[in-house]
Amino acid sequence: MKYIVLLCDGMADTPCPALDGRTPMEAAAKPHMDALARCAEIGMVRTVPEGMTPGSDVANLAVMGYDARACYTGRSPLEAANIGIDLADDDVAFRCNLVTLSEDGNAYEDRKMQDYCAGDIHTQEARELIECLQEAFGGGEFDFYTGTAYRHCLVWHGGKTALGKLTPPHDIPGKRVGEHLPLHPDAAVLLDMMRRSCALLEDHPVNQKRRQAGLAPANAIWLWGQGKRPQLEDFTQRHHKTGAVISAVDLLKGIGRIAGMKVCDVPGATGYIDTNFSGKMQAAVDELQAGRDFVYIHVEAPDECGHRGEVQNKVKAIEAIDQQILGPLLERLEDMKPYSLLILPDHPTPLEIRTHSAEPVPYLLYRSNQETNGCPAFTEQAARDTGRFVEIGFTLIDRLFAEA
Repeated sequence: MKYIVLLCDGMADTPCPALDGRTPMEAAAKPHMDALARCAEIGMVRTVPEGMTPGSDVANLAVMGYDARACYTGRSPLEAANIGIDLADDDVAFRCNLVTLSEDGNAYEDRKMQDYCAGDIHTQEARELIECLQEAFGGGEFDFYTGTAYRHCLVWHGGKTALGKLTPPHDIPGKRVGEHLPLHPDAAVLLDMMRRSCALLEDHPVNQKRRQAGLAPANAIWLWGQGKRPQLEDFTQRHHKTGAVISAVDLLKGIGRIAGMKVCDVPGATGYIDTNFSGKMQAAVDELQAGRDFVYIHVEAPDECGHRGEVQNKVKAIEAIDQQILGPLLERLEDMKPYSLLILPDHPTPLEIRTHSAEPVPYLLYRSNQETNGCPAFTEQAARDTGRFVEIGFTLIDRLFAEA
């Protein structure tokens, strides 16, 4: 038996005026998902535990079968694991976004969060900026590490985690940053670095070249997502299945590494709509054919489009998943029957609010050896209408692994 999760990050949404009151899932042409929906178990699942911040960290932990309430210590430590950072017991890791703040001559507090991803800065450009930050601020109490694109890591040796609210930059697009800066006294040193990063990066050669090319400069850092080294039970010991993770982002790769799963690197996987969808499909097939029991295919593109408010691109991202991943994957799985396939988002990323919400999400569970009466299409409303609801998200994987 083979088992597959196709995780469409942030795919769920709310009715959108630009789509004539439909959600992107309703508007997208996704014949393969809809065909499966007609003979699959459809329902809703709560992936974000009550009271926890809706993020891809806690939600993907739940989909992989882990109780975030018991094992979650913060987002950045999970990402740090993939970057190759060996955190000491007293180290605190922070996500360090390279961002674009408005260049309007205002005081730091009055500048606006223009772009949480600094115009999709390339990793090589970002590496130069992170090295500059390390030279200026690192080497003692703090160290900066290069991740991927705009996503990087700061480690505070002997640092603190109780710092009040550190707001994710994708939650405040276009907003004045002064209302979202860390205010806890113990976070003063972090705020000082955030302020000073502006002067350091403003005229860096990388940003001079980006402006000349008409691209957004990475003119500041934004720190958030702090936490200490996590402990996850080994995936194979927990589920008695060998597993692999296929993703473009450090968060998912880090979860996979900590859980003892194989982490696959796919050339051209970007975490956006220009990602190598077909490459992810092929990587999944390769792992299953090599004897792996379980693959977790994570696609970031719908989430990124939701954060950016890109209506049509979110629809296109869902269509690309259906056409370039799911369709070819189903063809290849014909030779690997029986198999079970779970398709779902981790959380909604509604275009209206451009950030995550904690609402339950629709799921589709198809078993090649046990078809059932499902729904005409895989949509949020169709899933709600079934009345089927999985309250404890980390138990959903037990349904995937259950024998037909």
